[in-house]
Amino acid sequence: MLQTIVLIFHVLTSLLIVGLVLLQRGKGADAGTGFGAGASGTVFGARGSANFLSRATAALATVFFLTSLTLAFFANQQTAPESLLEGAVPTEQTQPQATPPAEQSDLPELPTEAPPADDGLPSIGGDAGEGSTGGAAPADGTGEQSN
Repeated sequence: MLQTIVLIFHVLTSLLIVGLVLLQRGKGADAGTGFGAGASGTVFGARGSANFLSRATAALATVFFLTSLTLAFFANQQTAPESLLEGAVPTEQTQPQATPPAEQSDLPELPTEAPPADDGLPSIGGDAGEGSTGGAAPADGTGEQSN
């Protein structure tokens, strides 16, 4: 709860700092007049606005620094698990159940033997005649061609 309050205060402080920096008149350029710094000169006097805005910016920068340190302290106080395994919820260890034997299926079994090599198609680069293997070794592994 306290961390949330400090975080909200931190964000508001940062927005106020941005606003004050935009209102200040830069040295040598009147870029701040587009954001309303010219109008603040009439309220605070010619030199009064520069002193007021610079002092307010310094005070808000100090508050921003202190809230940053406070948020870092809160973040350091939170205890996080050192590893993913420490953060895991312990579960009961059970013995792995043996898988039941496979039931009879309506699907046909796959063939275990290779199809015959001669399917009636001509081989690449060879004739369409019997025994033409196109230079490939026979399936029996002997390395000889059979006719």
